[in-house]
Amino acid sequence: MSLSLTQLRYLIAVARHGSVTGAARALNISQPSVSVAIDAIERDFGQKLFVRQRGSGVSLTSFGRTVVAKAKQVLAETEELMSLGRASSAIGGELVLGCFEDLAPYFAPGLIRAFSERHGAVDIVVRDETFETLGRRLSDAAVDLGLTYDLGLPSHFARILLHELRPHALLPAGHALAERSEVSLADLAAYPLITTDQPQSWQHMLDLFRGRGLSPIADRRTSSFELQRSMVANGFGVAISYTRPHGDRSYDGLPLICKPLSDPLPMQRIILTHDTHQRVSNAALAFIETAKAWFSTRDIFSS
Repeated sequence: MSLSLTQLRYLIAVARHGSVTGAARALNISQPSVSVAIDAIERDFGQKLFVRQRGSGVSLTSFGRTVVAKAKQVLAETEELMSLGRASSAIGGELVLGCFEDLAPYFAPGLIRAFSERHGAVDIVVRDETFETLGRRLSDAAVDLGLTYDLGLPSHFARILLHELRPHALLPAGHALAERSEVSLADLAAYPLITTDQPQSWQHMLDLFRGRGLSPIADRRTSSFELQRSMVANGFGVAISYTRPHGDRSYDGLPLICKPLSDPLPMQRIILTHDTHQRVSNAALAFIETAKAWFSTRDIFSS
């Protein structure tokens, strides 16, 4: 067996991008070059690393996940070895950050800016993810770190706490509950409840009600957080949210009323997560420390 560092880089790129075409584009090389490298690696191992799916790229086999995890470790240690000969001990390499799509617009740009000011040699790639895709991409080594809520993650994933949020009610202007200083889940259960169609999200919201013996009118599910807010602002129902953008208006400019909930509900945790079965790079460790410091200095989603 004869594996080169270049082949390992191509292998990791295919795992990250989910296709040979995507990897070739990111690496700025020809697609056949990547295909030849992957074929050679699979031939050396005598096993398939990827399952090819017509029209939908490739996915890692169980053996492929093991090989990619080890390949990442080899490249990271090679980078550390090479840094011994440099005058500067600056951290370099690539860091892929997967962000839960509702949180990404509010945190990813500021975090990347803060990190880049400290570690400008690191190439950061940011990807929007759903709850379902984020866990899979972390396991497949397509993503190094995940920024998300602490919902639906495997037990062996690390959870680095960054912030905790209290849920609040979203109401349209002029709603019957809008003049109250706070509202209860029982109050909200009398009105149509609008949720997002993320399974972990809407299930969590319904469980808040069911845990108190309430059966809300789950009237609509929306495809995004901002569509949910616009539906509430236009009077189609009420909602519960942890995320609160600056400025209580929907995308179409209508006002939203945010009210604290009187029920003693658990806080929701914003975390960084990674698969503990895989090595954490120096760039990822540095990003974790930057994120902790960044969140500690901000009043997130304050009213």
